[in-house]
Amino acid sequence: MVTLHRKLLRDLLHMRGQSMAIALIVASAVATYVTMRGAYESLLLTQRLYYDTYRFADVFASLKRAPESVASRLREIDGVAAIQTRVAASVILDVPGLAEPASALLLSLPDAGEPRLNRTHVRRGRLPLTADEVLVSEAFAAANQLLPGSQVAAVINGRWRTLRVCGVAITPEFINETRGHALPDHRRFGVMWMQRHPLAAATGMQGAFNDVAVALAPGASQAAVVAAIDRTLARYGGLGAYGRDEQGSHRFLRDELAQDRITSIVIPAIFLAVAALLIHLLLMRLVASQREQIAVLKAFGYENAAVARHFAAFGLLIVAAGSAAGIPLGIWLGRGLTDLYTKFFHFPALTFRVSAMAIAISVGTTVLAALVGSLSAVRRVVALPPAEGMRGEAPLRFGRSFLDRTRFIRAVSPPVRMIFRSLQRTPLRTAMSVLAMATAGMILVVGQFSFDALQSMVDVQFRAAQTDDATIELNEVRGDEALHAIRRLPGVTKAEPLRVVPVRIRAGHRERRIALIGLERGATMRRLIGMHGEEATLPPKGLVLTKKLAQLLGVDQGDDVIIEALSAPRPVASMRIAALVHESIGTFAYASREDVNRFMREGPSLSAAHLAVQPARAAELYATLKAMPSVASVSLREAMLASVRQTIVENIYISAAMIVAFACVIAFGVIYNGARIALSERGRDLASLRVLGFSKGEVGAMLLGEQAVLTLASIPIGFAAGWALCGAIVRMFDSEVYRIPLVISGRTYAISFFIIALAAAFTAFVVQRRIGGLDLVEVLKTRE
Repeated sequence: MVTLHRKLLRDLLHMRGQSMAIALIVASAVATYVTMRGAYESLLLTQRLYYDTYRFADVFASLKRAPESVASRLREIDGVAAIQTRVAASVILDVPGLAEPASALLLSLPDAGEPRLNRTHVRRGRLPLTADEVLVSEAFAAANQLLPGSQVAAVINGRWRTLRVCGVAITPEFINETRGHALPDHRRFGVMWMQRHPLAAATGMQGAFNDVAVALAPGASQAAVVAAIDRTLARYGGLGAYGRDEQGSHRFLRDELAQDRITSIVIPAIFLAVAALLIHLLLMRLVASQREQIAVLKAFGYENAAVARHFAAFGLLIVAAGSAAGIPLGIWLGRGLTDLYTKFFHFPALTFRVSAMAIAISVGTTVLAALVGSLSAVRRVVALPPAEGMRGEAPLRFGRSFLDRTRFIRAVSPPVRMIFRSLQRTPLRTAMSVLAMATAGMILVVGQFSFDALQSMVDVQFRAAQTDDATIELNEVRGDEALHAIRRLPGVTKAEPLRVVPVRIRAGHRERRIALIGLERGATMRRLIGMHGEEATLPPKGLVLTKKLAQLLGVDQGDDVIIEALSAPRPVASMRIAALVHESIGTFAYASREDVNRFMREGPSLSAAHLAVQPARAAELYATLKAMPSVASVSLREAMLASVRQTIVENIYISAAMIVAFACVIAFGVIYNGARIALSERGRDLASLRVLGFSKGEVGAMLLGEQAVLTLASIPIGFAAGWALCGAIVRMFDSEVYRIPLVISGRTYAISFFIIALAAAFTAFVVQRRIGGLDLVEVLKTRE
């Protein structure tokens, strides 16, 4: 066995270039799996510990106003383990250093002790002790450089109050700080906590509450508890209870976990498939070139099993080296990704962890890939009789083929003819080489796809569908006289009203809590444009549903749905779906403002408005809005776009850059291995041509010409496969929070082509040098 071990080491040393290229691909696969799986496990474990330790609620409900005595009735509901009533208020803030108005959700804390549910974790400072003190959410504090002792002004129930920051905190209820379905804007939206008594006094909620969180008993039916809470709170202006699965922060984190889990499977699987294919090609070449040695080993008494293990060990050592490099690389990248997650998800502590099981799976799959890649070569070794191996391999049978009968082959020069004949006479090897090279193009396209998709989403959402400068939300529904007042605000050149109603939409046994948005007919600042640029118009009568909502409800255009308003007077009506729009963000229903007003049994009314603003008077408008007690929140389109670019884009760019870097490794590894194997197989032919008078350049052009043809043939296949895989990713990442458009730009294809061409050029340089260094006498003495 020592002899076989020495031979194995000599073979690895002789093929060190190809072996290292394959090991790098294996390392890329292992690193990707360890990074994404570790991130998934870290987020999941941290989420569970955070939820349990700080008692994240299972059910949530908002209402107009209910006396505190109603809490005892809620506690008596079968399946309720604990409840926490509180006061909630949306307020406008004047933050030092911020010209635009900010908004916050102000929540009450018990006057003494911790809340039963949704407890806060104080990062800096302490809990509020006086009437004017507030805790501030971490993301908002960091974005506005707020520290304990800082002051902010707030409009609470129509009155200005100066609030002093006493601490910075986080809570499991707002791991990701967003306002409803809005994109994150930490500079202009945050969460604050205040003592219950002063907040209740400021909002007229003494002895009452307008928000409640509920923890379920083990084994309780969430649907039954939600229904019971709705019945109890209906007379108090209940807006509909909902479970944790519909809570915004939890849903965002849940979707991120699902995406990490998918990514940790799909990308490494592709890398390992490429590695298995390259190991197969390399070992098949090794077995073919060592037929005589295999025959001698068998003739000297080595059993088939020993020789088979020897060749299988060749592939296993390669993947072992790749795994040894990939595991620490994956841990290092995972720690960087976890640090990036802290910008989106706020936990008491988020540390990258990867389980021993994940490491074992990564190593086990690489071993499986090596064994699969070695299988054909091992079978050929076992089946080779010693006497037949001594004779050398029979040459291929050559004859006039279909290609030889074409005008093309007769028109080209003899060297080009030799290239195409060589490729045609080994169709299986040619096909496998093209397939291996195509995977490089596929991964390059997939790695850059997220750039194109996000840019398309931004262009559609912020440049086409939404063209306003600002959106203001009122603290209560008002008549059209409020619209006239809004249009008279300084700097406002145009205002388009909205009527937004929280509703429950039902189709059969399926239902969802959504926002019914009433748009003005002929509105230009908010249009219904799908993710691919298609526009839907408001129908004369009926609803326009986002396509995702229609899928969740199992309905289509022309079907009827039941709409139940969750705010007074809580009307219920059947409405027809007149059209669908394939939007990227959220699940909504749209109708004309006139139809929504009629449905709510009210006159012309609005709850929000889109504004077009003169840039020169924007500061004057912002100062006015800060002082308006009727305004609940202000959103700025450009500010939200800047926030998206600063946070989400950064996350996607870093993740995609890692995949593209690994794709470059694949591109080089595949092309280099193909060229080196071709050089090994055709070394005798090339040396013969040199002896016959061909120059080094001509000989190199013939070999590299084959690789050029294979590379060019693989590019369209790889790009088509990349497009198909991107389509699969789009379907897998389709969630209620957002959808990804299938958009691949010409820039992505051009960059992918450039990287492949660069890898091919570098490989050509390396191989040409080896061709120039061929020992003609030694090569011609070798028996094939």
